Amino acid sequence: MTGLALPLDASRTTTPPAAATARLASIDAVRGLVMVIMLLDHVRDTFCTHWAVGDPMDARIVAPALFFSRTLAAICAPTFIALTGLSAWLYGQTHSRAETSRFLLTRGLFLMLLEVTLVGFAWSAKFPPETLWLQVIWAIGVCMIALAGLIHLPRIAIAAIGVAIVAGHNLLDPVTFAPDSPWFKPWALVHHRTAFEWMGITIKTTYPVLAWIGVIALGYAIGPWFRLAAQVRQRRFAWLGVGLLVGFVALRTSNLYGDAPWAPLPGDTLRSVMRFMALTKYPPSLLFLMATLGVAALLLALFEGRDGRLARALAVMGGAPMAFYLLHLYVLRGLYLLAVAIWGTNQGAVFGLPSVGAMWLMYLLLIVPLYIPTKWFAELKRRRRDLRWLRYL
Repeated sequence: MTGLALPLDASRTTTPPAAATARLASIDAVRGLVMVIMLLDHVRDTFCTHWAVGDPMDARIVAPALFFSRTLAAICAPTFIALTGLSAWLYGQTHSRAETSRFLLTRGLFLMLLEVTLVGFAWSAKFPPETLWLQVIWAIGVCMIALAGLIHLPRIAIAAIGVAIVAGHNLLDPVTFAPDSPWFKPWALVHHRTAFEWMGITIKTTYPVLAWIGVIALGYAIGPWFRLAAQVRQRRFAWLGVGLLVGFVALRTSNLYGDAPWAPLPGDTLRSVMRFMALTKYPPSLLFLMATLGVAALLLALFEGRDGRLARALAVMGGAPMAFYLLHLYVLRGLYLLAVAIWGTNQGAVFGLPSVGAMWLMYLLLIVPLYIPTKWFAELKRRRRDLRWLRYL
């Protein structure tokens, strides 16, 4: 989904090279897996806009196949942003705090610029755009800038700030400002998903950044686990994942806090389960983050020490995240325009796929063609470490 992988020069770390390579491979494999899952959601977002999918999804009306396809992709943004924080900690093990802070700052500004230029154009095919969505790349850029300052605090303080934001930001949900208030636009960027006008462009704050800053802080704070023996680290991630998921189930069942309350639909077990799993992503609720980060922790435990063909292929994808992100957006946009040119707009004003099965088929057919150039670019990054600009991609 992004250029999340901060470079780590293994030759400068005190960890033995083989261990350093293994631990980074596990992180890249998890990152690669969620990138592959992200592709499915972006196929949906490009070719299935005629299917209404709100936030949170309405379990009464959304087709179950579409609901669970969308829910699968929920792990992407939290995992990416947590791994960005973790990668920042790893980067800091081979660089000074000032160097790490400076890199986070410049990388964050680069991602914000990328969102409003190349990424925004890939979604709208218009430049300048009439509407600009500040989405995940923007949020990661802001989070990296925030982390550039946070890393100067003690790690325990960073962890405390992360927990306080993730656990407490839903208390701010009732806070709103009128459109004519000077706080309306800043609050929209920080916590309230909405839209506003700026210099003739409609700005939509799809990813308000406050909760995500908490996630990147927690990812950074957990970095020292990668100093531990692999088996110890694997157990910790497994227990963390189980604990988060058990806590999610308990808190969701209680309806006490963390998201909009839910209630089962009498006589419909499947849609009752869907209601239970329908969580708010924009901005991410506490329960959304507990569920998705719990899965992310279990994935880190699962991929620890894995060296099979699948794990290696996923690690390749995770080693060039921004290259894959930009490539897949432009491939999807090109395919959409080609489909419109051939078949026209068959779903009102848009072209749309006829079924969820067709969406999955298109997704599966795209994985290998996108993997090949991503692998080439990842190998280029490894060969040409002298080209410092490559680390931004």
